[in-house]
Parts: sequence; structure tokens; C-alpha cells
Amino acid sequence: MKESFWSVFIVMIGVVSLAFIYFFQTVTSTDEQNYTILKEVTEAAMWDAVDWTEYRSTGNVRINREKFVENFMRRFAESVSLGNVYRIDIYDVSEYPPKVSLKVSSKLKSNVTDEMIEFDIVNKIDAILETPY
Repeated sequence: MKESFWSVFIVMIGVVSLAFIYFFQTVTSTDEQNYTILKEVTEAAMWDAVDWTEYRSTGNVRINREKFVENFMRRFAESVSLGNVYRIDIYDVSEYPPKVSLKVSSKLKSNVTDEMIEFDIVNKIDAILETPY
């Protein structure tokens, strides 16, 4: 009888440890996915917002603020998962030199035990568009 209690105890520890591994893997992969999407979408939106007329006439690389925001929102909405709610804060869009500062926040809800746990995942980025001279 004593050996059967030990086997039940080991199985329960295994189940609990697998639940914790799944929970923390979900949090880390969501954070990594949000950062990668944020980085790639910001760069693509900056390239889409380059004012080519200004570049051809003066040689200065300048981005259009409204075009950047529109392209960023469209690309970000196409790339993220539909299960999360995102909040996007755009702090600064400098047209010349091309620089943007923004923050994307999301909430992750999970339940390992009977209670619901919420995590705030926040990713910030400051991006400068670099061009070959």
C-alpha cells in the first residue's frame, strides 16, 4: 500500500509540473511573438511611409506620419493572434530623421489552478530608419 501512494504522489507531481511548464511557455512565447511582430511591422511600415518625392528632390529620407500610422495598424492587425486584446501607444513619430517610439501592451489570461491569472505583457520599441548612404 505504501508503494502505491508513492506512485500516485509521483504522478501528481508530474502533472503539476507539466501544467506549470505549459503556463510559463505560453507567457514567454507570447512575449517573444509580440516583440518580433512589433519589430518587423515597425520596420516595414517605416519603409512604406518613406516620402520618395522628397528623397528624389533633396536626398533627405523623410517619412509621412499619417502613412506610417495607417500602415503600422494595418500590418499589426494582420499579424497578431485574434485571441488577445492589444493596446498600441504611439509616443513619437519624427518625420526627419525618420524615428518612431511606440509601445504595445497585451493581457494574457491563464488558469493553472481554479483561479484566473492575468499578466500584462508590454513591449516598447524606439526605431530609427537607417539607409545606406
